[in-house]
Amino acid sequence: MFEFAAGSLDLPDGLAEKIRVANATYTMRFGVRLGGRMHTFTGWRSVHSTHQNPAKGGIRYAPGATQDEVEALAALMSYKCALLGLPFGGAKGALRIDPSEWEEHELERITRRFTAEMVRHGFLSPSMNVPAPDMGTNEQTMMWIADEYSRLRPDDINASACVTGKPLAGNGIEGRTEATGRGVQYALQAFFETERDFRRAGFEEQGLSNRTVVVQGFGNVGYHAALFLSQEDGARVTTVIEHDGAIRNPDGLNIEALKQHLLSSGGVKGFSGGSFAPNGDAALEDRCDILIPAAHEQVIHAENASRIAARLVVEAANGPTTWEADGMLRDRGVVIIPDLFANAGGVAVSYFEWVKNVNHIPFGMMERRREEVGHVRLARSLEVMTGRTFPPEDAETFLRGPSEIDLVRSGLDDLMRRTYAMLSARWATGARDLRTAAYRVAIERISNAYRAIGI
Repeated sequence: MFEFAAGSLDLPDGLAEKIRVANATYTMRFGVRLGGRMHTFTGWRSVHSTHQNPAKGGIRYAPGATQDEVEALAALMSYKCALLGLPFGGAKGALRIDPSEWEEHELERITRRFTAEMVRHGFLSPSMNVPAPDMGTNEQTMMWIADEYSRLRPDDINASACVTGKPLAGNGIEGRTEATGRGVQYALQAFFETERDFRRAGFEEQGLSNRTVVVQGFGNVGYHAALFLSQEDGARVTTVIEHDGAIRNPDGLNIEALKQHLLSSGGVKGFSGGSFAPNGDAALEDRCDILIPAAHEQVIHAENASRIAARLVVEAANGPTTWEADGMLRDRGVVIIPDLFANAGGVAVSYFEWVKNVNHIPFGMMERRREEVGHVRLARSLEVMTGRTFPPEDAETFLRGPSEIDLVRSGLDDLMRRTYAMLSARWATGARDLRTAAYRVAIERISNAYRAIGI
């Protein structure tokens, strides 16, 4: 995908290859004594690009993690940050481990040891390399990393900015947990507000109301995307696919009830609000308006692409569509909103959290009360001029100043809409699809950054 997009750009000799490859990858093999014996773990931290610092990218805990996967995901982070205009390079990390096989106190010891290795070799710091949660990790993992970094670097006043995705009690930011799912929602809203684009996908009407949606993966991203689309936009999530199978309801699933069932039972089987089928892979081919793969890489491939029945695929996961499947879907007129845009909400709000940490001041603190006073004065003036009382149903929203979550959502919405408008314009003026448009923008911006520093 990179090579196709780069091949259509006028880049100096050798620069495309420089942008394509990872700058540095460090392999860590370390031991932790657990349960009376020594266990050896293998992990990686890859920095794809430092055209901007710090390098930004998640850490995943997965039994099948490999160096090639980590480097590919680090590259994707570079393109994602460049596309949104965030001042980050791209990085990624992984530990080859199945988190379900370890107790929480054991995971903490493993994570702290992993952190020490990254710090020792310069792959963790607020100014150079900033991780975030990914598959198999969460805000607790990030808090362990931040605490261990603070212990090893007590003189770093910006220590809490060494990771993002922290809990609120640990200098996190409101809206980070929902961010990737919220970004998927904003991406879809922007698509369905652009008539020339939704018509290219075969849709006749604007908006998301009553659109049928299939969600594959009901973790943090899939759950929040499904919740917001159903509760706020009126879409019908008709199928949810998880590790144990698929649950279907043509009238729309109760997303919150399904999430509580998943948390209590460990799967979607047995949920009373829909019919269960053990073959989750087959459910990817359910007829729907929108398919949202929000789990693993390469779930849409050459073998099943011809049977995908959605008109629009929104890549909430990283790399869910293979190169071969991408072409097959495009030939059939299926539109794809690509991963480096669709799931960029997480890194966007991570940027807000990092800024909050290095500035040492919460968002909205300096202006909230001033805005409240201004809004109250405006409301009272309108009441005097019209002789009518300000509507009480609007007063709470209008009169109060913006909270941190309001500002985070506003900033994310603005980033996603501005970026989509740019991609749409590129698609309308020659790019063969939204993915090519996104890669071209990202590569051009990285290229320009390298040229500016003389590379």
